[in-house]
Amino acid sequence: MTLTTRILIAMVAGIVLGSIFNLLSTQEWMPAVAQGVIDKQLVGGLFDIVGRIFIASLKMLVVPLVFVSLICGAASLGDNARMGRIAARTLGLYLLTTAIAVSIALAVAIAIGPGLGIEMDAEANFVAREAPPLGDVLVNMVPSNPILAMAEGKMLQVIVFALLLGFAITRSGEAGERVVAFFRDFEVVIMKIVGMLMLLAPYGVFALLAKLFSQLGFGAIVDLAKYFFTVIGVLLFHGLVVYSLLLKGMVGLPPSVLMYKMRSVWAFAFSTSSSAATIPITMRTVEKRLGVKSTVAGFTVPLGATINMDGTAIMQGVATVFIAQVFGVDLSIGDLAAVVLTATMASVGTAAVPGVGLITLALVLEQVGLPVEGIALIIGVDRLLDMVRTAVNVTGDATVSLIVAELEGQVDKTIFGDWHADVMTVDTVDTDGDPDRPSFLDAESELDSTTGR
Repeated sequence: MTLTTRILIAMVAGIVLGSIFNLLSTQEWMPAVAQGVIDKQLVGGLFDIVGRIFIASLKMLVVPLVFVSLICGAASLGDNARMGRIAARTLGLYLLTTAIAVSIALAVAIAIGPGLGIEMDAEANFVAREAPPLGDVLVNMVPSNPILAMAEGKMLQVIVFALLLGFAITRSGEAGERVVAFFRDFEVVIMKIVGMLMLLAPYGVFALLAKLFSQLGFGAIVDLAKYFFTVIGVLLFHGLVVYSLLLKGMVGLPPSVLMYKMRSVWAFAFSTSSSAATIPITMRTVEKRLGVKSTVAGFTVPLGATINMDGTAIMQGVATVFIAQVFGVDLSIGDLAAVVLTATMASVGTAAVPGVGLITLALVLEQVGLPVEGIALIIGVDRLLDMVRTAVNVTGDATVSLIVAELEGQVDKTIFGDWHADVMTVDTVDTDGDPDRPSFLDAESELDSTTGR
């Protein structure tokens, strides 16, 4: 059984078990002792511990993987002009896909009218966290203390420092060659850790989803069904259709390969609701399964996880129309254009701020004169929608990585065309011949055990 299949089974099992636990908690005949075991021992105990360990393990690898990959990528490119071209194409594509996402969301929401017939709850209240000025965001991209930036997980600062270090290495002669050789070896070791962690992923995915769905009821979805399924519909359309059209139209690569090989990444993104925590898995998939050279993937994937928020932009578009209809406000063409511009630029301007989705939504609502308190209406279902839009975000990261890499001639077509490239599995026989220990195998180690090299 492949790792992807095991993850998908764990995901479904976690959702089903969590939903059963949630249903049992509403039944009067459920003994208090049994309910206590479920709530404290399973959901609040075992599932919570396993899930938190899994998330912590993913986050543990994010900074070292991004840092090392960017250094190796910048050192391999060497030419400033080429690196600038890759950066410009990457940033331009991320902004383009975000603008397309929010535009589609607005059009579909206006056509469906998810907020029509819903009355605003006078007691609803939401206090928006203040977003920092754009100038502060730009200044904060440059780390005053790179080590502190790594410790605090400030990804934009880590990216800037790694790129500067990579450029410096290319201009340091023999000393630079020795340094980059160390980082390339270090990258191999980090990717091996990622592969080992992926084999434990089904247990983490199961625990995360079982806990979440045991706590979240489906009553909120029933109350906001029209809004919920409008957002879901646009997310699926953008993730499956828009990205496919861009990939096929811009570089002629078959979208079916991308969608097939992204399944395990979707499971990770859906379970964690965090593009940043999914970076190790996204990067491994983009490099090992889609064939994007590390010189490109090392830059595009971390940057995408930081600023690419197509899924969030879709939520903002639908939510803006929804809240406007609830309050009986008609949005003009100018208002709609302002929503597109604000949501697109905010994806970069507030990238380093926690809770970025609701912050940028508050910015959008203020831009068109809608009450920020309307956000309180959608908070009930936002956690579930966040899972889907994170999966859309990581798909956008992979799509842009493929497009930029193909334009730069940095796609290994042999890997891309191999449907089974880097398929993770657990073998019952170790490479050293010990039948009692399971071994961690990927495509490379299987080749090594066959050729003896």
